[in-house]
Amino acid sequence: MIDSTVLRVALPVPLPRLFDYLPPADSTGRRAGVQDVGCRIRVPFGNRELVGWVAEVGAPTADGRPDLKQALAWLDEAPLLAGELRESLLWLARYTHAPLGEVFATALPSPLRQGEPLPQAQQSSAWQLSEAGATGIDRLRPGSRPRHLAELLRAGALSEDSLQSQLPGWRATMRSLEQRGLVTRQARPLDELARAAPQSGPELNPEQQAAVAAISASRGFASFLLDGVTGSGKTEVYLHAIAACLERGEQALVLVPEIGLTPQTLARFRNRLGVPVHVLHSGLNDNERARTWAACARGEASVVVGTRSAVFTPLPKAGLLVVDEEHDGSYKQQDGIRYHARDFALVRAKGLDIPVVLGTATPSLESLHNARSGRYGHLRLRQRAGNARPPRVRVLDVRKRPLEAGLSPELRQGIAQALEAGGQVLVFKNRRGYAPILLCHDCGWSAHCHRCDSPMTVHGGGHRLQCHHCGARQSAPLACPDCGGLALQPQGVGTERLEEHLVEAFSQVPVIRIDRGTTQRRDGLAKQLGKLGEAPGILVGTQILAKGHDLPHLTLVAVVGIDEGLFSADFRASERMAQQLIQVAGRAGRADKPGEVWLQTHHPTHPLLTTLIQGGYHAFADSELEQRSAAGFPPFAHLALIRAESQHVEDAHSFLQASKRILQGAGVAVEVQGPLPAPMPRRAGYHRQQLLLSSGERRGLHQLLDIAMPALFALPEARRVRWSLDVDPMDLY
Repeated sequence: MIDSTVLRVALPVPLPRLFDYLPPADSTGRRAGVQDVGCRIRVPFGNRELVGWVAEVGAPTADGRPDLKQALAWLDEAPLLAGELRESLLWLARYTHAPLGEVFATALPSPLRQGEPLPQAQQSSAWQLSEAGATGIDRLRPGSRPRHLAELLRAGALSEDSLQSQLPGWRATMRSLEQRGLVTRQARPLDELARAAPQSGPELNPEQQAAVAAISASRGFASFLLDGVTGSGKTEVYLHAIAACLERGEQALVLVPEIGLTPQTLARFRNRLGVPVHVLHSGLNDNERARTWAACARGEASVVVGTRSAVFTPLPKAGLLVVDEEHDGSYKQQDGIRYHARDFALVRAKGLDIPVVLGTATPSLESLHNARSGRYGHLRLRQRAGNARPPRVRVLDVRKRPLEAGLSPELRQGIAQALEAGGQVLVFKNRRGYAPILLCHDCGWSAHCHRCDSPMTVHGGGHRLQCHHCGARQSAPLACPDCGGLALQPQGVGTERLEEHLVEAFSQVPVIRIDRGTTQRRDGLAKQLGKLGEAPGILVGTQILAKGHDLPHLTLVAVVGIDEGLFSADFRASERMAQQLIQVAGRAGRADKPGEVWLQTHHPTHPLLTTLIQGGYHAFADSELEQRSAAGFPPFAHLALIRAESQHVEDAHSFLQASKRILQGAGVAVEVQGPLPAPMPRRAGYHRQQLLLSSGERRGLHQLLDIAMPALFALPEARRVRWSLDVDPMDLY
């Protein structure tokens, strides 16, 4: 007999509604009810089948709804999305005004979205020497990576987590040993591996002790901004708070902004906590992500470290949430469901009734404003941990000075002196590639992307062109397409060009480039940093190196080419530049060796630089908050951005004009600006325009969107464009 109850199902389609189905025929006699809310279900949808989630269960209408299709099959015995996690996702759908089915899909690993069963207890691989390896270890070349790896395994089997912490980049070497029959792999339950006695850390200073005490004493929801200068030991505070959480038998989730930070963080956490530490980030394959998600859902994972999407991890035994480098822009999802992981972490912590810690040396102005307003507890760490001292800052005025590959003679001399003294040097340039543009010196032609109308970046020493916006690639022309001349010259400096020059100028030391091009592969960042070791050497890198890395032998940070970031139409540009400078400067002098920071600029008296150097980040924040308040920008106003893209600019414009009429006709006092071209008017072949909504009250903004969004989805013009809504946009691009 077919159950007559109606299931209202959320499907992963871009439509803001639920879809009604009759329950599937079930030979076991299962009857649908409220206990099934959150279960996955397979349903027919047009000419295909989709996996959806039961959002509501209702009674049939008077006519029995004979037109309803019947669902095909239940996929879960018990709800996969239940309790606090489901309620938090419902909040996220309301806040972002996104279809509920797409929000649910975003929260799950791909195998679970596709209807696969929840993985069983997580297994991990342990590696050990085979009989041939035990007898043949002495035949491996002394000092080689295979010999080093075999020596690690001589004492017994090691888990992959332990191998990662002791020898980053071990996988290729292990494959080589496995092919030679010298090692074997065994699958074991994760709890049998990676457990060790917790190691003691450095003694906490009074400020750290006060911070740990405040966090550990919290019972129920509390939000803290852990505001500490670079090198002040924020991670030590996290570790002590997590240890207290583990003593209570609870789970801790730690968010980090980049995949590159997870290996370093994992090694430190595993050594100090003595428990398996699970990871969740985009560098894992789909099955690894699903297994970790399932382990968290069963309460088997005590500590989880992950990037943005890890904020959706189920935590049935939750005790603590930590968001490291809370200011970082990578916590904001820029496509699909445009959520901010930091903000959603606060929502989840409130739903779980646990404390949440936002840690950074350069707080976002929103978080700093909340702390000063009393919404967050404000925990300050004003001094560096141990014997470390703040680095000395020097501004180099390079006006009228000769530059070679973007470096002044004084800076090259400073690098040489730091290396001679046995230190390491970081040369920071936040522009990857060889040069920003290829220019014809005879006629002025420049290489632009035909799909984006923006300059193509020069790569490969001047031989390749690549658009960093749409990914288009082409070979550099041998002659100018306009005049036929041969005077094609790369203009400007990127990390590749800096690397080339520094290798030639300082051939006696290793020069390691750290940017997206060298760290894309698994464990790429750990491998690159491993090449440097403890000997004198030079790191050349982008903002990847500004994010939380502990480089104890670094004595000089040279910041080159900051001028382009001092002038921008984006209201957040000054904040980002200040955070970037403070963060990268904080890499120097973190241990016993004193550090220096040299800023090379054509604008030595720029107010941002003057304020940062004389008063530090908080002096800059005071000034910037005053300007934001006067201009009506966040955190003193609330924004939403409606973007439209089309291959025909008229279609994008007409959709936004129709949208503006709906918004202004809703009778809610919200300012609507536009339609205006986006700061990048054309990208990947699509013309881009936008509407900016601004309100002094968050409630008013969402009231307007609640009224207008169904009408926007129904517009005939919406079918001819790609459009999106971004609530609380991080940039206006």
